[in-house]
Amino acid sequence: MVKIYKSVLVGPLESYGPELAKELERRGYTSFSASQHLGFIAHLSRWMLAENISVAELTVPVLEGYLAGRRAAGYVNYRSLKALRPLLELLAPLGVLPVPEEVALGPVEALLDRYRSHLLAERGVTVGTARSYTDAVRPFLTGRLGTDGLDLVSLTGADVTAHVGAVCPGRATGTAKMIVTSLRSLLNFLHVEGLIGGSLTEAVPAVAGWRLTGLPKGLDPAQVRALLASCDRRRATGRRDYAIVLLLLRLGLRAGEVARLSLDDIDWHHGELVVLGKGNRAERLPLPADVGAAITTYLQRGRPSTAQGRTVFVRVKAPHLALTPGGVSNVVFDAGQRAGLGRIHAHRLRHTTASSMLSSGASMAEIGQVLRHRSALSTALYAKVDRQALSVLARPWPGIGDGS
Repeated sequence: MVKIYKSVLVGPLESYGPELAKELERRGYTSFSASQHLGFIAHLSRWMLAENISVAELTVPVLEGYLAGRRAAGYVNYRSLKALRPLLELLAPLGVLPVPEEVALGPVEALLDRYRSHLLAERGVTVGTARSYTDAVRPFLTGRLGTDGLDLVSLTGADVTAHVGAVCPGRATGTAKMIVTSLRSLLNFLHVEGLIGGSLTEAVPAVAGWRLTGLPKGLDPAQVRALLASCDRRRATGRRDYAIVLLLLRLGLRAGEVARLSLDDIDWHHGELVVLGKGNRAERLPLPADVGAAITTYLQRGRPSTAQGRTVFVRVKAPHLALTPGGVSNVVFDAGQRAGLGRIHAHRLRHTTASSMLSSGASMAEIGQVLRHRSALSTALYAKVDRQALSVLARPWPGIGDGS
């Protein structure tokens, strides 16, 4: 029996308790959080003792059985394998856990795994985009699964069209477009791999929808000031959030680009930073003085010393891992709620950057360069918000102001 914090460890995990406590401390867990986590591990160890399960028998199925019982007992915390990550990472290098057996993938998942690798290696998409594409085409491949395996040889254009006609009606336009785009990509992959006789991409019908139909909703200067003021820079979290919001506003970055920003991407000597954008394209952008100052303040007085990895922005709660794109979006959303602006999404700040540049007299080419648009059509969307410039072209209505 060993006591760590307020937890008493007995059973198979007893000898690993002190080392686990040190690891939690290294990862930046507070005393309270570490105590809570050790209590969870103590509960697992007692369960193993009662079930006569050794550490060597602590396989994933066994752990899932334990967690299922924990959920059924009404526990609201530490209910998934993710909660066991610190313990498993501690035990794995010691050779305590057995090497997990390879799980044979079914024909659909095996093909999706190859397709995912193709997207990442050949197409240069992000992990998130690859996941979205594979999720979108999974129902299509599942529909081709028969008793003899995956039937792609007899696939016809009519089959492709019928699938789109079955799954797209009733979907939001954006979702439907994602489905057909992913399906075209998959069909091209199947053709290149020789799994289908010819390219069937032309059989995928287009989704009705028109670009440039909606106005970008940027924030006005007063709203921008309120959003920034909502970040309490007296606290570490506020200093991080302020730097993130300022980056999004001043440089028009995407949430994923902010999340991926590394300490190595900032060139302090030349006042530049390297942004890894869509398609893994790396581009250099000037680092405004106020943005550089905000990042410096966060690095010196906000970023925890226990931060893991080289990303600039990390989670507030331990373990201090890299902030995800969703985490960046949540920073903006929370700031908008505090400022009384309602639901503000990260991409809206990108619109704000473009609208602000346009109102200051910047050209479409300059805006497109800052936002790193591949197509001038993407930038043309912002011309619609320049009402002052467009008003010059407006002709008076007959009978108004002409004395007739």
